[in-house]
Amino acid sequence: MGRMVFITGGARSGKSSFAQQQAEQNPGDLLYIAPAEIHDDEMRQRVKMHQAARGERWQLLEEPLWLTDKLTDAVAGKSALLLDCVTLWVSNLFFHFEEKPGPVLAEIDRFIERAWQLEKPFYLVTNELGGGIVPENRMARQFRDLAGTINQRLAAAADEAWLVVAGLPVKLK
Repeated sequence: MGRMVFITGGARSGKSSFAQQQAEQNPGDLLYIAPAEIHDDEMRQRVKMHQAARGERWQLLEEPLWLTDKLTDAVAGKSALLLDCVTLWVSNLFFHFEEKPGPVLAEIDRFIERAWQLEKPFYLVTNELGGGIVPENRMARQFRDLAGTINQRLAAAADEAWLVVAGLPVKLK
């Protein structure tokens, strides 16, 4: 049965751990979708930390841009999917499309449609960026606004929505 679960929170809020725990309640093999690109040692350490937290049930799909196209083949034999994190994927798309929000939003809409076709539980981890100070430059404000719009679209499409604060999940819907 398909089900979309939207999980948001700030940096180091516990949202990834919560999403992983939820996904692992499904029996069988699981798919971890990682759009992150490793450009420095700090990011390499973050990736290693996430990998160490996952067990043998997890398969990995690494795709920085076109994960929508790879979903259908990647989910074969998997009982649930976890995308961590939407914000990194949106950032990759934002720069790929030269900071134009239109193509990014189109890709997100295409993703939502494809995700529902998969008929698998799908856990989406994303950052809540709108709770802090207003960024000082145009590009950062544009990205923050785009991420907020995308989070709204994903949350609206989801069956469940969660906010994780200080390791505590709060159900929104």
